[in-house]
Amino acid sequence: MQVPNFVGPNGFIWFIGVVENNNDPLQIGRIKVRCYGYHTDDTNDLPTDDLPWAIHIKPTTGGSDFSPTGIEVGATVFGFFADGTVAQYPIVMGVLDGVNAREGADRNANSTQVLTDQAGGQSIVPGVDDITATDGQLQTAWALFADDSQYDISLLPLGNVSATVANYVISNVAEVRLDCVVFASPRNVSSGDVIIGSGSTATDQIIAYRNALPSTSYGVLDSGFKYQYDRYNDKYRWIPLNGDTAGLCARTDYTNDPWFSPGGLNRGQIKNVVKLAHNPNRTDRDALYKAGVNPVVTFPGEGTVLFGDKTLLAKPSAFDRINVRRLFIVMEKAIATAAKFQLFEFNDSFTRAQFKNLVEPFLRDVQGRRGIYDFKVVCDTTNNTGEVIDRNEFVGDIYIKPARSINFIQLNFVAVRTGVEFSEVVGQF
Repeated sequence: MQVPNFVGPNGFIWFIGVVENNNDPLQIGRIKVRCYGYHTDDTNDLPTDDLPWAIHIKPTTGGSDFSPTGIEVGATVFGFFADGTVAQYPIVMGVLDGVNAREGADRNANSTQVLTDQAGGQSIVPGVDDITATDGQLQTAWALFADDSQYDISLLPLGNVSATVANYVISNVAEVRLDCVVFASPRNVSSGDVIIGSGSTATDQIIAYRNALPSTSYGVLDSGFKYQYDRYNDKYRWIPLNGDTAGLCARTDYTNDPWFSPGGLNRGQIKNVVKLAHNPNRTDRDALYKAGVNPVVTFPGEGTVLFGDKTLLAKPSAFDRINVRRLFIVMEKAIATAAKFQLFEFNDSFTRAQFKNLVEPFLRDVQGRRGIYDFKVVCDTTNNTGEVIDRNEFVGDIYIKPARSINFIQLNFVAVRTGVEFSEVVGQF
């Protein structure tokens, strides 16, 4: 038997198309497919009724039980033509998951679509999402995390957002929950552009962004953006550093403890940096750190480092350091969980002693792991007076001396005469 066109001598002819009819009059599961590049989109020139019926290779998925094949109208399918370039005997091999490529192209010219090159070859290429979320939409999204009963989180990197959004998340999420820290990166407050450059001009723009944020220990601000290679799209992008800063905190949790500082040459190394939008010099670093901005610096031979560990708290306090704020978050969450077991118990000496026996071993463990210098737990009749007991309340006072990170190093070198004993001069300079 000789057939003029069949798979093999004329090549294996693939197609991708959209199902337009699955109501097979023979009820054997055939479908009609409009194939990209072979059939025009104009249904007036080529009505659905004129498309050839396609059979399929079982099993297939991707639809309801409306037709024997389970393939719905509008599904994107692929297969080959059994009659080669004649293209009148299509065989469907499977269903492509996702949105109908033709409808997607109609809805958004930048969405996934099929392109045909000059040689007639076809490929499905991704488009670009040109939808930019407004500040209001971002605030609505971040507001979901305000419910601490539903979401257990400790780090909130914001990405590339305006000072308005950063303000909202700090005030309406972090300071409501009191158990997480917000990380932000500055951008030009007027244009929203990445702050690129060196010297006082860039430094002043960063400080202007910082001044638009509140004074709080639940926020952390770095010094800008890094230039990084996007291997998924084969291009370089400016990426805000707040994700890296939050990542350093997460890595510090894993390698040490939350109360260790994430900054410095030991734990502050930032990866995947081609260059920084603003690499501050010593003068710039001093101005930024005084304003509450943690400089990210590239040192020759040492890499790119988070060179600070301040929070956005403006007034002098133990909580103006990241490690102290995160120390108290860990302790407050752990001790609050332990305190829940005192609910609906009697406020007597036994319950108070039980509470102290829960808290003190935990604090001793934190002390042994260098988180605090000393502590004291008071839970007795001095703070659980008769009035407190009559109000059905329970009071526990916990005093903490947090460990402090070193931010400044002073080295004194003193030259003395040969005949002088060191004991005579130590402490004199």
